[in-house]
Amino acid sequence: MVARRSITVALARFEDLVARGLRAFVEDDEHLEIVAADVEQHDLDGVLRVHRPRVAIVNFGGLRSPADVRRLHTAHPDTRLVVLANRPGPAEANQMLAFGATACLSKDTQARDVLNAIHLASRGLQVLPRSAAGGAATAGEQVGPDLLTPREADVLEHLQRGASNAEIALALHVGVETVRTHRRNIYRKLGVRTRRELAGLTSR
Repeated sequence: MVARRSITVALARFEDLVARGLRAFVEDDEHLEIVAADVEQHDLDGVLRVHRPRVAIVNFGGLRSPADVRRLHTAHPDTRLVVLANRPGPAEANQMLAFGATACLSKDTQARDVLNAIHLASRGLQVLPRSAAGGAATAGEQVGPDLLTPREADVLEHLQRGASNAEIALALHVGVETVRTHRRNIYRKLGVRTRRELAGLTSR
């Protein structure tokens, strides 16, 4: 009988209690192997490049912007990203998936469900938190980068297609100045300054 190959896992830095619990139950799973732990966000890219883990557990609260997930996904397409956040609602979860995460879960998810998500993610299957199925998180609960609003997401979609401000305004039935405001917010939230940078960020 051929031995089952371990799923390699890298763990970003989390709050102390979360970090201890996460590491403990990942280590308890004989099919998972931690190759790096307590990794600072700014070191994550290098760690993924060196260790090439099958799954990386990312702390939403440590992200500078949602674009960090896109950058990691683009640079390391073979590593599945599982994002843990403080009670993510549909907006947070869907945006993480849109930017390349394979799973988005709450930090208070039970150990067995996190382990299940890691195993599913290692096979490329997307996992949503239960809260994404009904109701957003309470205002003020989410700690992490600013997320795009639904309207900003609409504008982003048109920007990705290369549409001008006037074309976007016409398509969305809003004024050009409204589009400019949304565009500025999108650039700020994604950490870019120009359309060229946006195209480089969002291209697969």
